[in-house]
Amino acid sequence: MDEELLTIGVFARRSWLSPKALRLYERQGLLLPAAVDEHNGYRGYREEQLETARLIARLRRLDMPLATVAAIVAAPDPRTRAGLLGDYWAAQEHATAVRRELVTHLRSRLLDDRESLTMYEVQVRDVPRQTVLTEQRHVNAQELQAWIDEAIGRLLKAATGHGDGMTGPCFIVYHGEVNEDSDGPVEICLPVDPSGPLDSAVRVEPAHREAFTRIIKAQVAYPQILSAFDAVAQWVAAQGLPVSSSPREVYFADFGAAAPSDEVCDVAFPLV
Repeated sequence: MDEELLTIGVFARRSWLSPKALRLYERQGLLLPAAVDEHNGYRGYREEQLETARLIARLRRLDMPLATVAAIVAAPDPRTRAGLLGDYWAAQEHATAVRRELVTHLRSRLLDDRESLTMYEVQVRDVPRQTVLTEQRHVNAQELQAWIDEAIGRLLKAATGHGDGMTGPCFIVYHGEVNEDSDGPVEICLPVDPSGPLDSAVRVEPAHREAFTRIIKAQVAYPQILSAFDAVAQWVAAQGLPVSSSPREVYFADFGAAAPSDEVCDVAFPLV
């Protein structure tokens, strides 16, 4: 083997990767040796491969999946690599924030801690009459998010034929419980210009008052969002206010662009 090449032992020590890890990354096509001796199978690595090996070692310390590591290593320039790393870490922060809210929700349920619901500030507001495009379906908790994404896409496309298009926040009405065993139904409503063409997918949402609490993106995921519904329901009952129609989620912000700690949604109960 070329004497200028580093042996696998030396390369492992200098790259902070074990020989076992180097063999794994070789099998994955992530970090190939510069040469393999045809007689004894010894691996040799070049000095310039150390930078890539050290990058892999650092990325793996983030518990980054090999597929993501491979994408970063293969990226054509530092800016692209940095962008991919930023995307990965943003996803990890969001996942951690969601799990944190889930732990809070589950702990409250396990302890039957109704006092914890007071962390949600409940307010009352007036909502004007709205013309809305709608789509409704029976859907369980596992299917809900995929259907919401698809249905909102269809409604946004349809809204282009209604004057200025979407005229207010999209809201999701739960006409029945949605969980592992119950499927609603659920109705997605997109406010549009009332002067636009009327068809079977358009209805009028009456003016009403509603009690609501505002939550952050990390609190939106199921089942932790149920804590917000419980908080508003408890507040409404304590005030002796009758509910006039089904509870809903009102999305007033760009959900995809929001950070885990950004406020994105109101959980609301219409009142008589």
